[in-house]
Amino acid sequence: MIPGMSGDPQVYLNGEFTPLSQAKVSVLDRGFIFGDGIYEVVPVYGRKPFRMGHHLARLRRSLEAVRIANPHDQAGWEDLVGKLIATSDAPDQIVYLQVTRGVARRDHAFPADAVPTVFGMATPFAWPGAELREQGVRAVSMPDERWLHCEIKSTSLLGNVLARQFAVDRDAVETVMFRDGFLSEGSSSNVWVVKNGVLVAPERNHLILEGIRYGFIQEMAAARGIPLEMRKIAQAEVEAADELMLSSATKEILPIVSLDGKPVGAGRPGPVYAQLRQSYDEAIAALARRVG
Repeated sequence: MIPGMSGDPQVYLNGEFTPLSQAKVSVLDRGFIFGDGIYEVVPVYGRKPFRMGHHLARLRRSLEAVRIANPHDQAGWEDLVGKLIATSDAPDQIVYLQVTRGVARRDHAFPADAVPTVFGMATPFAWPGAELREQGVRAVSMPDERWLHCEIKSTSLLGNVLARQFAVDRDAVETVMFRDGFLSEGSSSNVWVVKNGVLVAPERNHLILEGIRYGFIQEMAAARGIPLEMRKIAQAEVEAADELMLSSATKEILPIVSLDGKPVGAGRPGPVYAQLRQSYDEAIAALARRVG
């Protein structure tokens, strides 16, 4: 039994579906040796992928950025995601996709003839609990010490792992990171700031991984008439925020009510979060009801 996993679900590996316990890759796979690969996470609600076109576009951008040949076209990826969804009875799922550069003799330079390794699996969606959604979460902060290509959804996640463990060790849900005195992101989420009713997010660049919810929250804010700015955000602005929020595929949108042991704003979820949460829930409910 794999820690944290139940049963033995069917997974996809290099053109075949197989039980997870029997899925094997070579120890010379560059994903294992170098972390030389990329990944994508597609949420599924009511057995329907959420903004899959956006997820596949980011997958393509990451592959191009690290010069791994894309093993599927758009239709091929959509077909694979559909087949992965069918491996699970759960209506709400997380589909995980990973592509590495493949198996080759250990050498830092790109191998000329390696065939990409493609892996995929679907797992039930562990929804954020009602307590987290309604009462908010604690966060801590630390300097962002990761590399300078955070826009690539790389499997080389050691910096993120260390930042996430920094939060766990302090009984917090997330670590908010700052680079040179400005907000970058969380260990596995984007971070949003609210001040005087204005929603502010870090500008899209190589210092953050732009979550698919970036554009989605931008759309919801526009629909609700919430002013939105995307710009550099000083650490002092974060510390003085009326509201803080985090967003990711697995955490959706959650309010941060404590940062480094100090209350954020009034120390409870705020009105901008409440509006976005309502819009989010309505959108997901509509997706789950949609036919086709």
